[in-house]
Amino acid sequence: MPTAKVYNMAGEQISTIELSEAVFGIEPNESVLHDSVKNYLANQRQGTQSALTKGEVDYSTIKPWRQKGTGRARAGYKGSPVWYHGGVAFAPKPRDYSYSLNKKVRRLALKSALSAKAQSEEIVVVDGLKMEEPKTKAFKAFLNKVGATGKTLVITAEKDELVIKSARNIPGVVTTMATILNPYMVLNNTMLVVDKTALEKIEEVYA
Repeated sequence: MPTAKVYNMAGEQISTIELSEAVFGIEPNESVLHDSVKNYLANQRQGTQSALTKGEVDYSTIKPWRQKGTGRARAGYKGSPVWYHGGVAFAPKPRDYSYSLNKKVRRLALKSALSAKAQSEEIVVVDGLKMEEPKTKAFKAFLNKVGATGKTLVITAEKDELVIKSARNIPGVVTTMATILNPYMVLNNTMLVVDKTALEKIEEVYA
């Protein structure tokens, strides 16, 4: 049974907690994780890149020089892709890169990512993760005490403006909610700092 250390907001370890075997104790599926990360990154692409083809650039249709006798390569028009200011061969055009994965694959990917973190002991549970006021210095000191010194994902049960404002100026620290957690966010951070209520929500939904 996977376990995690439980801390209070003073940064003191108060207990350990058993994590759900169905969510944090499975064998991570690397193939599904790869598919999920690739899907997430593809869906983030704006797809607004664009360039002009030889049929769209503005150029004179006159032949640059006569066909023979000049010593230069023959040329028929100034819009050729091999010319400076000419069109682009196979020019990129705006397109939608997004696609979807089925629900079972998405669930397996998230459970695989969480299980990998649990196996590496990179999950910290906080009993009552909240701030009385937005204080970056105090929140950073708390993270240091619980061992979250690198890239850290802070997971709350609901949107908490005080936690968000306290964490947003700390380099490498990202906040999210349990309801919108995804495998890319889990894998892209070294440590997961999870509110106990958020942990219960995750286990309730994915167990």
